[in-house]
Amino acid sequence: MRVRCTIGVDIGTSSSKGVLVDAGGAIIAQATRTHEVSRPRIGWVEMDGGIWWDEFVSLARELLAGVPDAEITAVGVSGMGPCILLADEAGEPVRPAILYGVDTRAGEQIDRMTADLGVAEITRVGGSGLTSQAGGPKILWIHDEDPPSWRRARRLFMPASWLAHRLTGAYVLDHQSASQVSPLYDIERERWHDEWWQRYAVPLEQPALLWAGDVAGVVSAEAAAVTGIAEGTPVIAGTIDAWTEAVSVGAHGTGDLMLMYGTTMFVIATGEETLRTPSMWTTAGAFAGTRNLAGGLSTSGALTAWLTDLTGSDYPELLAEAETSGAGARGLVMLPYFAGERTPIQDPDARGVIAGLTLAHGRGDLYRAALEATALGVRHNVQTMRDAGADIRRIVAVGGGTQGRLWLQIVSDVTGLVQEVPEVTIGASYGAAFLAAGAVSDPAPAIADWNPVVATITPDPALAPVYDALFHRYLRLYAGTADVVHELAAQQRADDEKEASA
Repeated sequence: MRVRCTIGVDIGTSSSKGVLVDAGGAIIAQATRTHEVSRPRIGWVEMDGGIWWDEFVSLARELLAGVPDAEITAVGVSGMGPCILLADEAGEPVRPAILYGVDTRAGEQIDRMTADLGVAEITRVGGSGLTSQAGGPKILWIHDEDPPSWRRARRLFMPASWLAHRLTGAYVLDHQSASQVSPLYDIERERWHDEWWQRYAVPLEQPALLWAGDVAGVVSAEAAAVTGIAEGTPVIAGTIDAWTEAVSVGAHGTGDLMLMYGTTMFVIATGEETLRTPSMWTTAGAFAGTRNLAGGLSTSGALTAWLTDLTGSDYPELLAEAETSGAGARGLVMLPYFAGERTPIQDPDARGVIAGLTLAHGRGDLYRAALEATALGVRHNVQTMRDAGADIRRIVAVGGGTQGRLWLQIVSDVTGLVQEVPEVTIGASYGAAFLAAGAVSDPAPAIADWNPVVATITPDPALAPVYDALFHRYLRLYAGTADVVHELAAQQRADDEKEASA
């Protein structure tokens, strides 16, 4: 008997994940491919777009081989972003993709576009000022710094739209992703801002705009032969992974806040009103009629991974020692800005700082301080969102970090927020499969039926004074060390440039 299901694939920063999900939301198969991004210079984070397609093909073939009676009714795609992958007229990449806000190379272009257009006008049109998260300055960087690639470039992709293109031949981008190609998208009119596109992006063709769950096209004969997915299968447009994760846990309604625990930490508040603040990112939502105020830490899981590599320990050991360390990490406070920082400080030259170290501190204390640092970053983002007018009524956690109870508990204790944890927390691949099911089902499935809440994390009120004091130290530590840290960042860049030219 054939099993009707959808396939969802997400291209993440450190891995790609694929799932087969049946009509009731049960995962019947899953697979993962790990990869690494390229960091050729300080502040540069790139990836070969060809890897995205190769991993999709590999995942699809493994999933279908494991469930030979699967009948794929639709394909869901998702990926990290906003990324800038430029391709030629045939759709072949002309250079590696420039990744999202962790890539900070386009500072000069941010300054130039801001001077040209004005902060007020950029914010009026796009909702947000220009930061390392914005796609427009990265497009301009390629124009300025890589002329051979620019001369060949004709199309703009992100991971989800690249997969949709390879599967169907369609040249599309979803509204949510497009809204992060600031300042080239008009958020109120929900369309490309033609004047600025002509000024900064020609000769690139504008991709057609769809919503995340809209059907972009159907699997071509060529893609069917490579992937094993039947020709004619519908493929959705998809969107950026953090937004797909929000969909996967039902955290994309008005008043919802999603916390994504991954290599980086992402925070998305959903409402109907376009909120504007210089500290956060204003975007279109995954669905028509919604708006988001979003933020992101440049490191979270990446920071804990760094500590495991540095100490040669594994996660269970460090988690046990971090729990023993206790609230406040025995007098340590860490700034988690090891790759610069995105929101709310928007400082690509920020760097990691650990204050309070003594010879008595051990690796468990450092690990505890790292977990608390990411929680303090979440608190800083949530406070900034609320100050901007975000109405946050419900918090939902998602991502690989939700598998460890200690990290969840620390975030709730530091922020004072109750977190709901759904049954399925693998994230964007599951959300992509859900969106795909919604595109071909009548009636569309409800995510509450697919993925109910199974746990609630409640803050410990006894720890509120400890973490209130720690949060104020966290803010003061950044302010007090910024000058020295910026000098060190400048020295790091100079050393890197000297090494690159040697």
